[in-house]
Amino acid sequence: MEKLQKALSKARRERGGAMSAHDRSVARGGARSAKTPHAGFPPVWEKLTPLIPDNAHLQSHRIMTLNAQPEANPFDVLRTKIWLLMRENGWKRLAITSPNKSCGKSTTACNLAVGFSRQSEVKSMLLDLDLRRPSIATLLGAQPDHDIREVLTGEVAPEEQMRRLRSNVAISMARRPVNDPTQLLLSRKTAAVFDDIQTEFDPDMMIFDLPPMLVTDDARATLKNVDCALIVARAEQTRISQVDICEREVSEHTNVLGVILNNCRHMGPEEEYYGDYK
Repeated sequence: MEKLQKALSKARRERGGAMSAHDRSVARGGARSAKTPHAGFPPVWEKLTPLIPDNAHLQSHRIMTLNAQPEANPFDVLRTKIWLLMRENGWKRLAITSPNKSCGKSTTACNLAVGFSRQSEVKSMLLDLDLRRPSIATLLGAQPDHDIREVLTGEVAPEEQMRRLRSNVAISMARRPVNDPTQLLLSRKTAAVFDDIQTEFDPDMMIFDLPPMLVTDDARATLKNVDCALIVARAEQTRISQVDICEREVSEHTNVLGVILNNCRHMGPEEEYYGDYK
């Protein structure tokens, strides 16, 4: 805590200004948020730079799972179902995609990853592979020093680029869009990097945020490297025919874990009950 306050004070002097409200919040909450990985974690986890999110920023971007609260319940249920199904099948790599844009797949991926940070014994990872329109850095309110592209090409070691949320979630974000990501995602080098990351970090869960299936061929380039995929559809926007096509095309490359409906306005009595459940 003392080191964190000194670092913030130094940064403030270099800026020549007063400490911001955000900096004061980080100084107060940093010791609680930047937790040390468990003793059983591989040593590389300790090398990751801590990510200390601003909960107000997360909630303004619909990331509700940093703390246990009624709004987090739907994602907590989804997290547990995914975890149990993947453990049952011996799967560790989960892709999240959608038929078309604006379905909420990146928001879903972030909510799952942030939710896993509350399961301190589960080692989880989130990789932003929607490289034409990356959004995870914006959703989480963070900016890495290096780009995930540099990790995939071998220019930068994963531990130098990834950020660690709490003690157990490693996040690899993109800094800027990539013009032709399919070539990068199809390369043998990228597949080898995924394997190396899995070997070195030994994650229980790797979440890949992929582009929409029916917009580009980028997602297909990555599906061959995962164990299963979750499809996110948006109520009143995604057509049933689009879901059918997407599910069929995903199944040609990997296992379909399921389809979830996002932005659904209907809420039954059971959801209302659990929404108020403390």
